[in-house]
Parts: sequence; structure tokens; C-alpha cells
Amino acid sequence: MILRGAQDGLRLGVNVDHVATIRNARGGDHPDPVRAAFAAADAGADGITAHLREDRRHITDDDIHRLMERLTIPLNLEMAATEEMLEIALRHRPHAACIVPEKREERTTEGGLDAAGQHDQLAPFVARLNEASIRVSLFIEPEPRQIEAAIHLGAPVVEFHTGLYAHLEGEARTAELRRLADAAALARKNGIEPHAGHGLTFDNVAPVAAIPQLAELNIGHFLVGEAIFTGFEASVTRMRALMDEARG
Repeated sequence: MILRGAQDGLRLGVNVDHVATIRNARGGDHPDPVRAAFAAADAGADGITAHLREDRRHITDDDIHRLMERLTIPLNLEMAATEEMLEIALRHRPHAACIVPEKREERTTEGGLDAAGQHDQLAPFVARLNEASIRVSLFIEPEPRQIEAAIHLGAPVVEFHTGLYAHLEGEARTAELRRLADAAALARKNGIEPHAGHGLTFDNVAPVAAIPQLAELNIGHFLVGEAIFTGFEASVTRMRALMDEARG
């Protein structure tokens, strides 16, 4: 399994959770997130992300099984730090596991993981995933304190939450973009590969994609929504092109 490094270009991970959300709204098998994963790969995605939540509101255990069985590009399993999710990750052994905060009442992940405040809770999960050769990522805010925690925990990857950037405008957005760039540089300086994601669209992705230290962007909800109007492959293809153009 070959992954492009940051020096070779910015990777695109496509999250297929909300294809499953549409399927589950009515029940049955359609639309299939595994089919969406293949379409994303054909359109230029470098990896697939799927979040198996405690309540199985979108991605299901069978989806993970089928993705692992059939995908030829890496699967990034988003998971809460629970014994149930750890057991599932260790059984399937995806390429990567991104530990995210999870609240049953939230519609989507609302912010970054407090890696600094939850060090003792997270440490055994990071250790066991590392031992299984599953590449551990921590979904965190772009803050030095959280990056320092990731270093101490031994996580090789962090993914910065870009939700605040996506919702701000004007000078406030510029300041948040600077915070993202500084965090990416700090992570890279300390040997951690920085990724980013959440709330990224055709209109706001370019400045984030232009941050040279970032190795990967993970994007899902917007691409699924845009696919209603243009088709899934066209949606992913355009995002891929915008990222490549921004990176130059």
C-alpha cells in the first residue's frame, strides 16, 4: 500500500459517513458507502475515512468489514477511545485510526479532543494501536498544548479541527488560518505528521491546502452534499483539483 508523502503532494481522505446517513434514513442498502468509497478512489481520493460511532447512526460494523475487505486504498477508522472501538480496530487492523471526541447528543464532531487533559485515559489506547501497527491520529484543536500532548502520547499523526476556520470570516478567519499554519509547522518540527479537516468546502479549502506542512485533508459532508447536484465523482474530482492548485 503506497501513500504519497507531503513532499509529493497533499493527500485527500474522503469521509463516506453521510452516504450511510442517507441510507439509514430510510433503511435498506442504498446508497452504499462502499460504492461511494470506490467512486472517491476513482476520482482521486488517496484514502477513505469512516467513523464507527457508538450508536451506529451512520457507518455500521458491516460497512467497516466490507471496506476492509474490498478497499485498495487506505482506510482511516475514526473512533472514540472506548474498549469496544479498540477491539474493533484491533480485529480489522485498518491503515489508520483517528481518535475523536464523541458525544451521543451531537450531530457531528463539535471540536477537538482534549489530549492534554485526557492523557492518562488516552495513553493505553494509543499504545495498543501503535503496537498493532495501526497509524494513530489524534483529532485536536490547533493548539501547542494539544500538540505537546500528542508528542508525549506517542501519536505519529494529528488532525487539526478546521471547524472554527470554516465558520469565521474576514480578519478572524485569517487569524485562525495563521493558527492552523503555526500548529502544522510545530507538529512537523516535532516529527508529527499534521492533517486537517472539518467544514472544508470548495470555497474555503484553498488557503488550508496551501499550508505546506499539511500532509492530508479529510473531507466528507460537503462532498456528499455537493454530489446531490453534480455526482460523487465530480464532487471529489473538483476538490482534488482545488487542493492540487492551492499546493502548486
